[in-house]
Amino acid sequence: MFESIAGDPLHLLHLEDSPLDHDLVRRTLQRSGLSFSLDRVDTLDEFVTLSTSERFDAVLADYQLTGFTAIDAWRALPDAARRVPMILLSGAIGEAAAVAAIKLGYSDYLPKDDLGRLPHVLQRAIESNQTRLAKERSEAELAHSESRLAGFAAHLQTAIEQERASIAREIHDDIGGALAAAKLDLARIRRHLSAPASLSHLDAATEMLQHALGASQRIMMNLRPALLEEGLVPALEWLVSSFERRTGISALLRATLVRQDLAPDIGLVAYRTAQEALTNVTKHAHCSRVRVELSDTGHALTLEVSDNGRGFSPGKRSKRHSFGLEGLHERARSIGGWLDVSSREGGGTSITLTVPLSDLAQDTA
Repeated sequence: MFESIAGDPLHLLHLEDSPLDHDLVRRTLQRSGLSFSLDRVDTLDEFVTLSTSERFDAVLADYQLTGFTAIDAWRALPDAARRVPMILLSGAIGEAAAVAAIKLGYSDYLPKDDLGRLPHVLQRAIESNQTRLAKERSEAELAHSESRLAGFAAHLQTAIEQERASIAREIHDDIGGALAAAKLDLARIRRHLSAPASLSHLDAATEMLQHALGASQRIMMNLRPALLEEGLVPALEWLVSSFERRTGISALLRATLVRQDLAPDIGLVAYRTAQEALTNVTKHAHCSRVRVELSDTGHALTLEVSDNGRGFSPGKRSKRHSFGLEGLHERARSIGGWLDVSSREGGGTSITLTVPLSDLAQDTA
């Protein structure tokens, strides 16, 4: 014996134009000890009205009724009503008709001369439907959670970029200004000194200030490259040349960018992708050559960063250092693009960002 999820008697609907057959079904279910209620309808309009106005745990349906069939009954139902398990309970209708009904959406088929199996078939249909609905709820909740997580990730990236821009401005206005002023003061002092020892100390201090100015400018560019205001290509040229000077790794940029109206968020994501890819090269690639290619042919922006380093196996993508790549995947998704990572041990690594431009290129957000 079994009951509905809530523990209440099962509420069943019987589409049947024979009172005798309806009574046989009722007595069969009663003998099984099942707690239930069984409503009978024999017209298509009544069936649709009752199916949509009340909640049933299952529907039992004869195949051939006066003026319509069980197939017609299924097709007349709205989608919400079709989520209730429906069992075809009929005389001999032929294998083809039974298979067609099952393919259409009926849960099962049981001949009327085998009513003894009805409780078991009914239980199986209801439990299978409950499992399906639970799976759909879980998938919907998971999709909702993933959507919220993606939204949070996008918000977090925006907040990070805003904070980077704010810090870069502070470094430029406060630290950079103070260092430049100190350098000018040292230059004025030097003009009034002649002692070799003092001049030597001033030269050392000036050199340190120059180093600090260079470091502050480099930090500002890494935080928020001002060159992006001039375009993606100039920003990438600075990034690649800076990478080559800093690491000693041969780096080549080849850019064939036709469009000049890239949305700011696309340019920023492309720049950050190249920046993160080059950072990964520095940390993990052990390579001697890096190639950065940028193009916007075929209504899509494509950025590829490839190296001739040691590469990695697919299993290493799940390790901790892959979080940077996962962040790039999220960045790409935030602007409607995608990221492909191709690598094999000893065969180098290639990171490719692709962003459709047909719609996004007009976005100036």
